[in-house]
Amino acid sequence: MRLALWFLGLFGVAVALALFASGNDSTLTVFWPPHRVDLSLNMVLLLLGLLFVLMHVALKALAALFAIPGQAKLWRVRHQERVMYSALLDALSHLIAGRFIRARKAAELVLAREAAMTRSGDAAPDAARLRVLSHLLAAESAQALQDKSAREVHFQQALSQAALHEASSTRDGVLLRAVRWSLEDRDAGAALDWLDQLPLGVGRRTVALRLRLKVTRLAGHTDGALETARLLVKHRAFSDSAGRSLVRALALELLQTAHDPAALQTVWGKLDVSEKCMPEVATAAAGRLLRLGGDAHTAFEWLLPVWDRMIDATMGLSQEQKIILIRVMENGFSATVEAIDTAWLSRIEHAQRMQPGDANLLYLAGVACLHLKLWGKAQQLIRQALPRLNDAGLLTRAWQVLAELAQRQGDEVQAGVAWKNAAQATLRRKT
Repeated sequence: MRLALWFLGLFGVAVALALFASGNDSTLTVFWPPHRVDLSLNMVLLLLGLLFVLMHVALKALAALFAIPGQAKLWRVRHQERVMYSALLDALSHLIAGRFIRARKAAELVLAREAAMTRSGDAAPDAARLRVLSHLLAAESAQALQDKSAREVHFQQALSQAALHEASSTRDGVLLRAVRWSLEDRDAGAALDWLDQLPLGVGRRTVALRLRLKVTRLAGHTDGALETARLLVKHRAFSDSAGRSLVRALALELLQTAHDPAALQTVWGKLDVSEKCMPEVATAAAGRLLRLGGDAHTAFEWLLPVWDRMIDATMGLSQEQKIILIRVMENGFSATVEAIDTAWLSRIEHAQRMQPGDANLLYLAGVACLHLKLWGKAQQLIRQALPRLNDAGLLTRAWQVLAELAQRQGDEVQAGVAWKNAAQATLRRKT
């Protein structure tokens, strides 16, 4: 449609010019004494049009002639840029492919080309950022080649270039690479120093938090590692199971740093509620408190959430977790009889009634009766539990309790049989 309109317009102009020229008898007289020249007006208009076209073509030709040096310079600059960016891509591809010597040479070629362009006054766009990236690639290649001196030279150059305003966006990446290199060198102190130089917002990114977790664990700062792990779990950097496993491992490691009851209670106070409810953490903390001679009542308070979880049918504990809990509670009973107060005794009896077929709870109830000097009931409960105990440790301890009760009653024959069974159970556990 547009083409048809153009043709119609062109035909219209042609018709108008034909009508104007065919009916135009005007002449133009030019006096140049002593001469006189008569020209048709149509001819004059045609000559003026041709003159305009000729002048236009001549000006275009002159402009193209004078633009040749600029075009040549532009071509040279573009050629240099193509070579430079091609070398940068080569450095990246070689680094990814593990050809570190070639990668470093390609990165140094980029730096050489960029320096030549800068000296000639044709600095490339984003030259500062280009220098930072090239130095980082060269430093990364040197790190892979264990050339620490070359890595340090390129790193310092990258850091100084990143301090410029036009390359300020690359400084965070330079610092993060420094943290990684220090971590690979097992230099926790240097890595922590580089992490402290990161801006607050950058330090809370997932990649920075992952690095901080590794560095704090390397430095032995378990409390800092635990705090970092909590942030990573909050940011969903791990799956739920992996996050819980990591936090649990760090909490257990933090508990091992306490060497007296006061320090252990301080560490316990630093843990979150969710961490305190983890069976492994609570039983480990209570067991360590008892081994350090701490208050048994405090240990049983720490165990209460785990106990509630064990008797909850919707949650429950694994067999291993239940056995560990029973062992810690038995150690608490052995530490002081006062630990078996009315509340705990009622809890044990209630759980035993709710799960009458659970041999582990029968054993625990028997141990509680033993420490309360209810010899007959203790012997009865432990005998009921014996045939169904699957844990070798509890089985050994059950036979030992029966042997002690038989000796207390003066039945040396039964005591000897029980001691023999206990020894056999111990041997089976070792094998």
